[in-house]
Amino acid sequence: MTDKLFTPGTLGDVELKNRVLMAPLTRNRASREGDAPYDIHVEYYRQRAGAGLIITEATQITPEGKGYIQTPGIYSREQIDGWKRVVDAVHGEGGKIALQLWHVGRISHVSLQENGQKPVAPSAIKAEAQTVTEEGFVDVSEPRALETGEMPRLVEDYRRAAQNAREAGFDMVEIHAANGYLLDQFIRDGANKRDDAYGGSPENRARLILEVVDAVVEVYGAGRTGIRLSPLIEVAGLSDSDPMSVYGYLIPELSRRGIAYVHMVEPGTQGDLDQDLGHKTAQLRELFDGAYIANAGYGRDSAIRVTNSGQADFVAFGRPYIANPDLARRLEIDAELNEGDQSTYYGGGVEGYLDYPTLEQQKAA
Repeated sequence: MTDKLFTPGTLGDVELKNRVLMAPLTRNRASREGDAPYDIHVEYYRQRAGAGLIITEATQITPEGKGYIQTPGIYSREQIDGWKRVVDAVHGEGGKIALQLWHVGRISHVSLQENGQKPVAPSAIKAEAQTVTEEGFVDVSEPRALETGEMPRLVEDYRRAAQNAREAGFDMVEIHAANGYLLDQFIRDGANKRDDAYGGSPENRARLILEVVDAVVEVYGAGRTGIRLSPLIEVAGLSDSDPMSVYGYLIPELSRRGIAYVHMVEPGTQGDLDQDLGHKTAQLRELFDGAYIANAGYGRDSAIRVTNSGQADFVAFGRPYIANPDLARRLEIDAELNEGDQSTYYGGGVEGYLDYPTLEQQKAA
């Protein structure tokens, strides 16, 4: 009997050949001038088309959404055309690919912003984090609070990015609302001290996420829209006094909209949570009627366990996909995995990006 992880599955309106997904992996290799994907990205993603679904590296929806050097965008003609070449290459190998829509919010630096402006955030509270600029690692800059009147513009930025992703041919889009970035900042009361319609109650703090989801769904359809959440993770000084309350409101609202999936960054590693966190994660998972993608540093055995048991419908793998372009195949036959070189994870060129061998290449050598 084949383990469920290696069988086809349906993610919203999209049929996938297996349940091994490639998680978003920031690699800081976009073109230095235009923040666009180019030849090396085409080959990088083509090599990994054996995944049931590739979710691209986080991709900023506007220049304002940028938080690190050489991360790609989806707002210029050069970027759209570069991503179209990536999509065509993945489709040519029989793969499926989703674009992750990203706005970093306060996790940025004035040197990365147009005209040296302050990054934006729900409130003018500096994050406890560093970012990467042309000068290397630096503390993030103090942000400015977004005005209430700017919210429609922000929602339109997401809508336009979704339209650009559709033009590039992506099978799906994933809204990044996790890991301490802008939408995550709005929902957490540790970063959101607003007293308008976007702050205070759980309903208000979830408002922006739901407006963004509604805008993206208008472009892509609910069955091709997913979202990434990290409700029980604290990063960059981002906290919430009662995450179960605010996510207990948000997740049923997402379910009511019929979106394809929730991609959950779970606390712990390889699905081995302590009893309290495991119970809370299960509670939140039960609030969503669509597909559940688990992401917690899973290995082969733990991924098989959670998919066979029904705890998860799909499992997203991050770092193992850096060094193993044919990871889905290696996991299926329980082959040895290549080790990644961490010194080449972020920035650089082909080395540590395109030169990891597949099993077939290793055998041929």
